[in-house]
Amino acid sequence: MINPVGPNRPTVNIPAPVKINEPSDKSIDAGYVIGEAVRILEEIGLQVENKEVVSLLHAAGAKVNGKKVYLPGALIEQALKTAPSQVLVYDRNGKPVMDLSGNNTYFTPGSAATQILDPKSGTARPPTTADLRAFAQLIDALPRYAAQSTGLVSGDVPEGIADSYRLYIALLNSSKPIVTGTFRKESFAVMHNMLAIVAGGKDKLREKPLAIFDCCLSSPLKLGDDQAQSLIDCARAGIPAEIISAPLAGATAPATFADTVIQHCAENLGGLVIHQLAAPGAPVIYGGCGMNFDMRSAMPSSGAAETMLIQGACAKVGKYLGLPTHGYMGLSDSKFVNYRAGVETAVGLIVATQSGINNIAGPGMLSHINCQSLEKLVLDHEACRMSDRLKSGIVLRDDPSLTLSVIRDGIEQGGFMSLPHTLKWYQKEAFFPSGVIDRTVGNEWQAAGENNTQQSTPDCVQALLASHKPEPLPEHIVASLTECMEQAAQSLVPPASLKKIVERTVN
Repeated sequence: MINPVGPNRPTVNIPAPVKINEPSDKSIDAGYVIGEAVRILEEIGLQVENKEVVSLLHAAGAKVNGKKVYLPGALIEQALKTAPSQVLVYDRNGKPVMDLSGNNTYFTPGSAATQILDPKSGTARPPTTADLRAFAQLIDALPRYAAQSTGLVSGDVPEGIADSYRLYIALLNSSKPIVTGTFRKESFAVMHNMLAIVAGGKDKLREKPLAIFDCCLSSPLKLGDDQAQSLIDCARAGIPAEIISAPLAGATAPATFADTVIQHCAENLGGLVIHQLAAPGAPVIYGGCGMNFDMRSAMPSSGAAETMLIQGACAKVGKYLGLPTHGYMGLSDSKFVNYRAGVETAVGLIVATQSGINNIAGPGMLSHINCQSLEKLVLDHEACRMSDRLKSGIVLRDDPSLTLSVIRDGIEQGGFMSLPHTLKWYQKEAFFPSGVIDRTVGNEWQAAGENNTQQSTPDCVQALLASHKPEPLPEHIVASLTECMEQAAQSLVPPASLKKIVERTVN
């Protein structure tokens, strides 16, 4: 039911307000945000470029004027009733690895970069198939990344197969689930078939999905043809859809951040209605990519504090609605792996984990979401682990009545290092970073070569790639995947070029 909250401000009937920014007397609550978002969809509407989706909405009772669709509150409420509060994602062996619900947090590398930072030259360049392979294998080797992403767009294949090709390479080189997405309407069928080949059929894929598809709206209040199709295709196939709105405060959304959060909510709710009409109860995630827009550089600021505020607020709204959440956090606008990259990434990851964002996407990313770095991916893995440790907090590990006796024993022994209590608990309490975080000092550090983190990280990347061997797919699965990829490419790639592409993937 739509109930009024203040003058002419309807809101969906949901629990008591959650403050977006608790310390402030000027806080806005999630109920207010949702109420205003409902008004936007009812009065301003959503522009939809896909004819099938427009027809779907019209049949459900939405008012349609050309491509502009006006969504009644009842449709929004119905979508919220049918959308699940939990999304489970599995690896290619059918093991559940992501429970996107509550305050569970998982990390996924940033996706769809058209550049990679070359470790030798220090400059950005278009990725190649070899880069895609290394990217997938490195993610497979870093345990805190629950899923891989199709994080690089290969520059050595035709644009028409760029989306399906990156999924193909990812499936061959890691057993982890994948966050991906389509660039063309025609690509979903190809990508769906490849995922089904690995899962053992489309029914098994529906039962245990091993991919999440990003479905992106265009701000303000527009859903393009390709992404609209992907949204309903995912729903009908039972593949989790991550609805992502990316309003830029001051550019494609109001300059005031509260209003940007409201617009984001309206755009995501519009996508949610479409998704749930296509298949009620289908798995869906309330995604977030709202950012501040830097008027000086005319670029979005993904590493800005204001962006982190916006994304944290968007996630709170999603949680208030009882939906799994996503946010682009843990990335930097720096062009290089440097101090700035570390600060922006670490602060973003801490905000994301403390906000309880379920799927935190962004590690490895640089330069306004355009560039991936394998070195940053390794460093960010440490920041993810640190953020997790901060989130877990301090808990009573032992019987509180023993505290005094432990302290008394430590004083009597002249220290605590040799106490049985220390041996029992130290490794459970302390965070131990990998070798890229060097805690040695003085002579020990000098004897080890006086390396700093920036110098040692490229070596760490190469060592991980050399030592880690991803679990291989059975040969018949590889053959079926390759055949599927070849068939998709035939109409777009000359036979000679296709042969070279296939050779690159297997060598």
